[in-house]
Amino acid sequence: MTKDASKFIFHADDEDEIVHRHQNAELLFYQQVAKGDVEAIRKNCENHEFLNQAGVGTLSKDPLQNLKYHFVVSVAIISRLCVDNGMEMEKSYRLSDFYIQQLDDITSIEVMEQLHDRMVTDYTGKMKIIRQNAGLSRPMTECMNYIYSHLKERITVKDLAEYTSNSASYISRLFKEELGVSTSDYIRSAKLEASKNLLRYSDYSLVDIANYYSFTSQSHFCQLFQKETGLTPKKYREKYYGTHWKGTEGDIMNFEG
Repeated sequence: MTKDASKFIFHADDEDEIVHRHQNAELLFYQQVAKGDVEAIRKNCENHEFLNQAGVGTLSKDPLQNLKYHFVVSVAIISRLCVDNGMEMEKSYRLSDFYIQQLDDITSIEVMEQLHDRMVTDYTGKMKIIRQNAGLSRPMTECMNYIYSHLKERITVKDLAEYTSNSASYISRLFKEELGVSTSDYIRSAKLEASKNLLRYSDYSLVDIANYYSFTSQSHFCQLFQKETGLTPKKYREKYYGTHWKGTEGDIMNFEG
């Protein structure tokens, strides 16, 4: 055996180390989802980690079917961990069912990866909101639930006050005390954060996105977006738009998790 050839020989201890390393990375990935670490999950998706099968068991000889099996395993683990970390059980399992049911229509590895990336991004985003709400007073938690359920609408302090049976001045004071921002600033940031997903994962025009999240106009949306992110919506899309999942009106805009 030549010296160069020897580097391709793996011993049992080497294989155990690779498997152990992969299991640690997999556990970290699940924890990042459950903790709402959006940035870490974004990097995971951009690096195509779902397609990295090193150290992963083979559940089917067919590559696509193998990914489908691993997808189901991932959804099962993620849904359980998210429940353990504060997500309502019914909501988590309904979300799990929603994504698993889409497996029947998957016919390529590329689309399989897109579904996986959408699933983990969805769970992670929801967990981020849950963790942000932890420790908030009951009226503030109710305000958060209302805001994220009505992002497509124009939301005012009066709406939140009526929903929580409190005065507008009381709600405004709670936002300052518990979140350190005004009510209008928080609502605007929530809408802009949601618009980032449409810019990155869909082909909707700027005017469509502005209208969808009830900004007063496209120019107003662009002005607020640039102030918040330092980039115009167009520049943001050019920088972050990738080859991952692209939404359609039937799912990205209408599904309520």
